[in-house]
Amino acid sequence: MEAVEINTGPNPQTAVLWLHGLGADGHDFEPIVPELRLPKPVRFVFPHAPVRPVTINQGMRMRAWYDIFQFGGGPEDDAGVRASQKFLEELIRQQPMPAERIVLAGFSQGGAIALQTALRYPERLAGVMALSTYLPLNASLAVERSPANQELPIFMAHGHYDDIIPLRRAEQSKEVLEKLGYKVEWKAYPMPHSVCPEEIGDIARFLLRIL
Repeated sequence: MEAVEINTGPNPQTAVLWLHGLGADGHDFEPIVPELRLPKPVRFVFPHAPVRPVTINQGMRMRAWYDIFQFGGGPEDDAGVRASQKFLEELIRQQPMPAERIVLAGFSQGGAIALQTALRYPERLAGVMALSTYLPLNASLAVERSPANQELPIFMAHGHYDDIIPLRRAEQSKEVLEKLGYKVEWKAYPMPHSVCPEEIGDIARFLLRIL
């Protein structure tokens, strides 16, 4: 699977694997890299999701990490979510640094896959950033979670005016994680289903702290 790759300097020792949202591609978050102003070289990898039919868009084919059957929750595309999890696990293994120096990140659908993968990955990761998203397949997490990532730094951010994934759905995901003992750094901003400058600043501080 193709990806946009950016090294912010020579010989990076850490990496951020960042998944885009529904209908976008790996170039979507590329412009954010220079805005983070990270002092040490970091490898950013922005993979492109496969093109597939999406039910909520009348079966139109577009880049998507999994199918979405309906708005607002309900039945989930278990097979699609797990296929993208396997892809992201393979992408982790392809990086030229150990898992403990790799952050998983994603927006919307991409954030769901980042959470799905990070909490189940058998080796300790550096952290996970889940932006404007929710926890998929949450009923299976208790039995599938990896002890290696029980103390994983988790950053979740959401917009108060998100009309695609309502704020309450994200808050419920945070509550599920906290009940399972995960520590979540939670931020909410006066924005819709998007990213804002204040959030970029918080992302930069999170990355500085864990990397």
